[in-house]
Amino acid sequence: METVAQLTMEILQVADTVARDKGIDREQVLEAMEQAIQKAGRTKYGLEHDIRATIDRGTGEIQLARYLEVTETIENEATQLTLELARQRKPDAELGEFLVDPLPPIEFGRIAAQTAKQVIVQRVREAERERHYEEYKDRVGEIVNGLVKRVEYGNVTVDLGRAEGVLRRDEFLPREHFRRNERVRAYIYDVRSEVRGPQIYLSRIHPQFMAKLFAQEVPEIYDSIIEIDAVARDAGSRAKIAVHSNDSSVDPVGACVGMRGSRVQAVVSELQGEKIDIIPWSPDPATFVVNALAPAEVTKIVLDEDQNKIEVVVPDDQLSLAIGRRGQNVRLASMLTGWDIDILTEEEESERRQKEFHTRSQRFIEALDIDDVIAHLLVTEGFSSVEEVAYVPVEDVAEIEGFDEELAGQLQSRARNFLEAETVRLTEQRRELGVTDALAELPGLTLQMLVKLGESEIKTMDDFADLASDELTDAEEGILASFEIRESEANEMIMKARVAAGWFTEEELLAAEQEKLEAAEAAAAQAEGAAETAALSEA
Repeated sequence: METVAQLTMEILQVADTVARDKGIDREQVLEAMEQAIQKAGRTKYGLEHDIRATIDRGTGEIQLARYLEVTETIENEATQLTLELARQRKPDAELGEFLVDPLPPIEFGRIAAQTAKQVIVQRVREAERERHYEEYKDRVGEIVNGLVKRVEYGNVTVDLGRAEGVLRRDEFLPREHFRRNERVRAYIYDVRSEVRGPQIYLSRIHPQFMAKLFAQEVPEIYDSIIEIDAVARDAGSRAKIAVHSNDSSVDPVGACVGMRGSRVQAVVSELQGEKIDIIPWSPDPATFVVNALAPAEVTKIVLDEDQNKIEVVVPDDQLSLAIGRRGQNVRLASMLTGWDIDILTEEEESERRQKEFHTRSQRFIEALDIDDVIAHLLVTEGFSSVEEVAYVPVEDVAEIEGFDEELAGQLQSRARNFLEAETVRLTEQRRELGVTDALAELPGLTLQMLVKLGESEIKTMDDFADLASDELTDAEEGILASFEIRESEANEMIMKARVAAGWFTEEELLAAEQEKLEAAEAAAAQAEGAAETAALSEA
């Protein structure tokens, strides 16, 4: 058996060796040793006692002592004593003070030594985990290299040298298989401190993994001459990456492709043959979408900024190329540009345009009691609703070829009379359906919408407040889907209804919106900080 005195000369050397080998602070190792010694002391003198051990940082001398707290009332005789008893031992003792009774050195038997070893190992492991977390928490967004340590249930544990990373089965390419000791390169997308220790999550399918690979292969990206604006991936199959150059003399696409495709081929090889389309980025959404749909040709583009949708017309023989196999090309283009892309052939677009032309013309014929020639002229000049005819300046209507001010005035008069009659009719219908006046006053709801709500048994402010936005806007089942209101507009109306119904106050609503805004800004700042840290570490 070995006494504490015998350990004194070696203990500092052991602490230095462990700290150096494990890459942790020497002080943490010494604290672990102190805990191990005091655990052995409590085992010998009684677990109920407050036994503490200290190791002199200079000499390595170990001191073991029992601590007694001076209190007014005693709840635990093993760790407390009254002020009266304390002053019998120390005349100037005060409440809250600890009296220290030195204890003789203890001998470490086999069991005590094993217990002490377990405590030290556990504390050293915890310190190691804490170091790993501190080291990797700011490395999110980096590419790391490692060796496959083990494969369990399809998930891969990667030895990164000073820590381990987790590459889950759904984070590597579909046809990839890893074997022990195989080298692997991956992207750190998250680092979390969990009960079982820090978890470093790796990915090979993350869009930024491709972006970082290009940054390693293309010096112009590393030097910020070329910037990557967006990446969209169908991991293992196909990807699109949008780039632009800050130097007009440098071709961003050519630089990323490299001499005879050497640069892009290096990235393709790392991604197991994933096909990559390198797209020139443009600040103009229409141009960017056209570029993103390559190699398909585009003949016409119609943007709807309110709905964040873009309608693309392609030649009939280009439809399958524009859509791609299983919709892959248009899906990646939509992800890359951030626009919801709807693709039509020239024939489909022509049919739809004719249908819209006929529908609008028929609407004017019925509402204004005019013949089809005048109705067609109105539609041809861009008028799409009776409201436009009623309330635009009369000169705009009179400018139509074949019209004069008298005819324009008559059309406007008929349009206004029609709208007034419709208002009366829809108001009566709304009331017959039982839709309340309070709901009718909610900003954003038209009479047509109110009738539609009434037909769907949404009649009071509480009924409307109880809705979710998708119940109004869903393309197939939304109550107000035919009115093409945006989800943000539906949310705003619902929140106003909840305030009007007394579910919460305007102040509470503003506070909740402010809190949401601050959370979004904090998340954006955190992401920006991580990106800057990654950029600095690369530099």
